[in-house]
Amino acid sequence: MSSPPESFTGDWITPDHPQYPEAIARWAANAERRAKAVAFVKSAEDVVTVLRYATQNSLPIAVRGGGHSTSGASSIENGIVIDLSRYLSGARVDPGAKLAYVGGGAIWETVDKATIEHGLATVAGTINHTGVGGLILGGGFGFLTGEHGLVIDNLVQATVVTARGEILIASATENADLFWGIRGAGCNFGVVTEFVLQLHPQRRTVFGGIIAYPPPLISGAVSATISLWETGLSEKQSLFYGQTADPAGNPLAIFVLFYNGSEEEGRARFKSLFDIGPVMDTCKEIPYEELNSIQNFNANHGNNYYLKGVFSSGPRVDVAEDLVSRVPELSAKCGVNITVLYELIPVTKMLSVPNSATAHIRGRRANVLILATWNDKNTDKLDTVRSATSELRRIILRGERDIPESENTGYGNYASEEITSAVPGSVGSGSGAEALFGKNYARLQRLKKEYDPDLIFFKWQPITPQA
Repeated sequence: MSSPPESFTGDWITPDHPQYPEAIARWAANAERRAKAVAFVKSAEDVVTVLRYATQNSLPIAVRGGGHSTSGASSIENGIVIDLSRYLSGARVDPGAKLAYVGGGAIWETVDKATIEHGLATVAGTINHTGVGGLILGGGFGFLTGEHGLVIDNLVQATVVTARGEILIASATENADLFWGIRGAGCNFGVVTEFVLQLHPQRRTVFGGIIAYPPPLISGAVSATISLWETGLSEKQSLFYGQTADPAGNPLAIFVLFYNGSEEEGRARFKSLFDIGPVMDTCKEIPYEELNSIQNFNANHGNNYYLKGVFSSGPRVDVAEDLVSRVPELSAKCGVNITVLYELIPVTKMLSVPNSATAHIRGRRANVLILATWNDKNTDKLDTVRSATSELRRIILRGERDIPESENTGYGNYASEEITSAVPGSVGSGSGAEALFGKNYARLQRLKKEYDPDLIFFKWQPITPQA
């Protein structure tokens, strides 16, 4: 393993290399795994070479784009990581065609900065150091979803290296079945070395920021949020409501506001929230490329992270009252910081695309993220964190009438349980993917049999090939 396979042109990093600790480091410290080698590929041909080498030596593989997975999907123990982040991480813009050609290892900050130089943008991740690849392949929500749909709705073409070592172009007119599958089913079908994204005219500045309320103002802020959500946010508007604890352990409600317009327009749109009198207000008109960095303060590299996703019809006053007390209590009990975040994004544009059009399943619902963070090296906290986040999930779902429990998988990209085996029925495999993809699962099974019958790609929501 100390030497790379013949014809490999990238960087081959093994445990004895001085760059090894950096090569296996991840956004979530608890997602780091000790690979036998990290292959920083320079091309799709390098990916083919590494896949062939791994198969010949019976070594499992993982694919790293931005390295933002909390489940270890971009890491592998005693295997090979195909890492796209060093050499395939750029973004090239064709302003005439309104297209961005983005490397599979790019992060959204790179895309946002490259596109806005031309007065253009696409739907991007709301944490700008998130990897492009994982977000797109899992569906992809962003602040511009209300206007332009999911990220996958703006994917025009992808270059995919399959398990057999083929380099394929996937688009609506070429390998259309593969194109359908990669729009939502993650890395189940191969390694994407380049994405081509549709761009849209975008104003240079937008309204965004964070406001916060302590008790007893929280109940009024939640009521105002419910009213905004139920009467319908405009397509240019998004609102995230988070229940957490302040540094002293006291309840705190935080709200991330976005309006694709001026500060005057934005403050008018959220007047009901501002009238309550937040104790913190960072909202202002900002350069577009800063929008997706608003929440970065709560997502630093190197911490431990655990995510649990759940779907909700929207916030409720009685649920919020329980969260106000229980989130700080569970944070203190576990020795972690917990935030429950409702991501309230207009769904009309997203739902204009039918569920049969892509692998990703859509619904009239909001994503809720339960996020636990701690910065010590104690990963033994995971069991208590799992228990705490499961309790909060039950609180959120109490009284939920519109979303059946059997369909409430939560957003696929908000999964933190590690997939340890490609064998159907093993931890994290099989039934989870079947529930997540619903009526699309049978078609995905047929595609898995065609493109990856030996389950080479199993690290994210693995699909069992059709028998």
